[in-house]
Amino acid sequence: MSQSDAFEQISNDVLLSSSLWANIALAGLSILLFVYMGRDVEGTRAKLIFGATLMIPLVSISSYTGLVSGLTVGFIEMPAGHALGGEEVMSQWGRYLTWALSTPMILLALGLLADVDVGSLFTTIAADIGMCITGLAAALVTSSYALRWVFYGISCAFFVVVLYAVLVEWPQSATAAGTDEIFGTLRALTVVLWLGYPIIWAVGIEGLALVESVGLTSWGYSLLDIGAKYLFAFLLLQWVAANQDVVQTAGLGTDASGATAVDDD
Repeated sequence: MSQSDAFEQISNDVLLSSSLWANIALAGLSILLFVYMGRDVEGTRAKLIFGATLMIPLVSISSYTGLVSGLTVGFIEMPAGHALGGEEVMSQWGRYLTWALSTPMILLALGLLADVDVGSLFTTIAADIGMCITGLAAALVTSSYALRWVFYGISCAFFVVVLYAVLVEWPQSATAAGTDEIFGTLRALTVVLWLGYPIIWAVGIEGLALVESVGLTSWGYSLLDIGAKYLFAFLLLQWVAANQDVVQTAGLGTDASGATAVDDD
């Protein structure tokens, strides 16, 4: 199908199109709100967190506009063995492009908030990007049904690396930085919602096709995006704007007791 055909099909599917337009509207409102919330943000670390967080809805509005226009949508024939084997289905591959750009910003903001070391931050973001790219491969492979699940498994393995950092390593840094309370809230929100993405893939049209509706699958992803992006960003920016002194101190090298580290030399 051509891009125009994709656009027409999306427009004629109320369930599908509404899942995309809802995010375009919310992303636009979030951008305006976050710019207003960050008007008085000062300090290098606070500004870095603000900049990373603002990128989340900016990437989203671009991505969802690409989806609703048919630009980042394709039609693929499912391989033999799939529940819809031999049938052409719509693939919203543009979502994976969004996640590869927006989820690193979420992790960057969380890492800066917790004052994690650069090595851990780099490794976690790299694993996150790997998770998104192999997830895209799982969605687009048409040569073998088994290989779709192989790529899905690889993507989940990358996800485990991200979960380990966020659940095990980073909380210790957040405690030392004095940001553990808000970090704990954002960590719980992120982990719970991010776990929903592989579940939707598995039961949706790309995986087992227990849910064959593209519109329902799209709404599932869109609802997760609303919580994992806009709600996450709002809670983070609200806290940062009200606690800039804590955020700035976190970058000075503090120990678990809150005392500033002193060089013995």
